[in-house]
Amino acid sequence: MQIYLDYSATTPVRSEAIAAMQEVLTQQWGNPSSLHAWGQRSTVVVERARVQVAQLINAASEEIVFTSGGTEANNLAVLGVARQFTAPQHVIISSVEHSAIAEPVRWLEQWGWQVTRLPVDRWGRVNPLELQAALQPNTVLVSIIYGQSEVGTLQPIQSLGSIARAHGAVFHTDAVQVAGRLPLDVQHLPVDLLSLSSHKLYGPQGAGALYVRSGVQLEPMLGGGGQEGKLRSGTQAVPTIAGFGAAAERAAEELPTELPRLIRLRDRLFDLLADRSDLEPTGDRLQRLPHHVSFCVRFADGDALSGKTLVRQMNLAGIGISAGSACHSGKLSPSPVLLAMGYSDRAAKAGIRLSLGRETVEADIDWTAMVLKQVLERLTPQPALSSV
Repeated sequence: MQIYLDYSATTPVRSEAIAAMQEVLTQQWGNPSSLHAWGQRSTVVVERARVQVAQLINAASEEIVFTSGGTEANNLAVLGVARQFTAPQHVIISSVEHSAIAEPVRWLEQWGWQVTRLPVDRWGRVNPLELQAALQPNTVLVSIIYGQSEVGTLQPIQSLGSIARAHGAVFHTDAVQVAGRLPLDVQHLPVDLLSLSSHKLYGPQGAGALYVRSGVQLEPMLGGGGQEGKLRSGTQAVPTIAGFGAAAERAAEELPTELPRLIRLRDRLFDLLADRSDLEPTGDRLQRLPHHVSFCVRFADGDALSGKTLVRQMNLAGIGISAGSACHSGKLSPSPVLLAMGYSDRAAKAGIRLSLGRETVEADIDWTAMVLKQVLERLTPQPALSSV
């Protein structure tokens, strides 16, 4: 039995996206910048996908900038704002950002920028009052992740964005884990920039987008032909963009039924594992991504019960899960996210994540809970018998 429960890392490409990509690869392979018929056919493909992605978040199509993925979208948001200033300014992020935000912000810090990293509570939530207190006259950007990929916590984006924008700072959110899983409406969300990724919502890897609210100014990171409204030079990857658009359209259509289904399965998995005292749920149970389940092993014994060990043992049983964020699962080091939430170094090496998707059914949940309990029983050190 094979059960994939790592949908937060990537999702299988859905048939509609594959069909859209195949059509481009075989019939509409022109360069969208070319003026002839071949190029114009590809232009139509790109612009159709732009509309499809825009409709997923209720944006105008001209506010969508296609990128190579969520990482590039995040980098463009941070560096695109920063490159407008000749002198270092102040930027605010949370202490639980994805590395695609944390790393470019670290570069800014090396270049003389002032950086404030807002603390989070035990559940990974930012207090809006902390943001209010951190704002300075030279704060030009606030970037807070919407749905945390490792522990599933949703941030109070409505409050945080309102505070940032009232101050005059540009507000960005990394919504890579949220798009296609929860409703997103940029007409009502106080966000200026918002990052998306195709392969998190059943589109192909290698495509993403940055929503740029009309009137918000950015400087490009790439010099070249000036594609994507001069914000992202380079010939557009028409096949992957077409797949992204098709996946976004289907995600919007399925959201009303898929959202409650995922919440039900998520809560069932939490409930089935509630009797394990060695599994501590991480993140906020209520303000949470609908497909996301995560734990920290309470009695982690070094490498014996690290998150990485559990991933390997579950894989041997045919179940794919993750040790925290997939971007960090290849190395055994404490999770920066769990550390920021107050976990010890030892506990921060013992996080696991199970994320559900379109193909997950109740039987998968029940089987996974049973197998995980068996793995924990086998790996948990047993107390020595006393001699008589």
